[in-house]
Amino acid sequence: MRWVALTAVAPVAWGTNYFVTHEYLPADRPLYGAALRALPAGLVLLAVRRKLPRGAWWWRSAVLGLLNMSVFFVLVYAASQLLPTSVASTVMAVAPLTMMLIAWPLVSERPRTAHLAGAVIGLGGVCLMLLGGVGSVSVPGVLASVAAMLVSSFGHILAKRWNTGADVLASTAWQLTAGGVFLLPVAAAVEGRPPAFSGQTLLAFGYVALIATALAFAAWFTGLRHLPTGTVGLIGLLNPVTGVLLGMVVAEEVLTPQQLGGLVLVLVGVVLGRPRRADRRSVTRAASRACPAPVRNE
Repeated sequence: MRWVALTAVAPVAWGTNYFVTHEYLPADRPLYGAALRALPAGLVLLAVRRKLPRGAWWWRSAVLGLLNMSVFFVLVYAASQLLPTSVASTVMAVAPLTMMLIAWPLVSERPRTAHLAGAVIGLGGVCLMLLGGVGSVSVPGVLASVAAMLVSSFGHILAKRWNTGADVLASTAWQLTAGGVFLLPVAAAVEGRPPAFSGQTLLAFGYVALIATALAFAAWFTGLRHLPTGTVGLIGLLNPVTGVLLGMVVAEEVLTPQQLGGLVLVLVGVVLGRPRRADRRSVTRAASRACPAPVRNE
């Protein structure tokens, strides 16, 4: 359960990220917003770990950085600005089912019935929360959230496959740094000069980079190494729970009875995905099949 508790840090931090981005970061600079989230977080983790990639990890870091950081962060930033906090976070809750389906062929993890049931129940709860709110919902915002969910689900399972035998903290740092390096020139070309930041905006970027990114992704990828994909995916449902509660308490968004029922279903889905002893053995066997002979110094 200690791995469950550690992994849960990530979705809770990501749930708060929607609110911070929506309330305190510039709405018209998604590329700079994503770059300033990824690069500082990567550099901080590199300073802590002090280890550079070797061998295949140079191109792996580039691929994972592009998927998990560059493209994903831009889409999440756009969704956070276009949608209310509760809606932006709930759309991502389709990820558990998507991750299970991708993990089956990529890392040979066949989802348990309980995992699938938890994903379906959680998805039902998400639909209740999403459809039970008041006011209109931005279609481009929802599409950005769906695209972010698909990109991150594939990227996270690819990271799980490649991270076998690698240092999780170091590989997370490499991905974040690569993602930030990719984004900076694109941001300069498309959005021009960086925006002027107030003290409040700098504090918000500091929180997003250190807590919602560096700490969150290190916890998430550690969980993917030690827990079945189904369990990790369902823990990710704490993301919409956090987003909805934060939107209600801080942003004064109204939580309807229908949304409350959806919240309960999401929590039931998380409980159904609790790990069992056999799951750890399953993860070990799947990892050995995915990477039977890890390359030295990678």
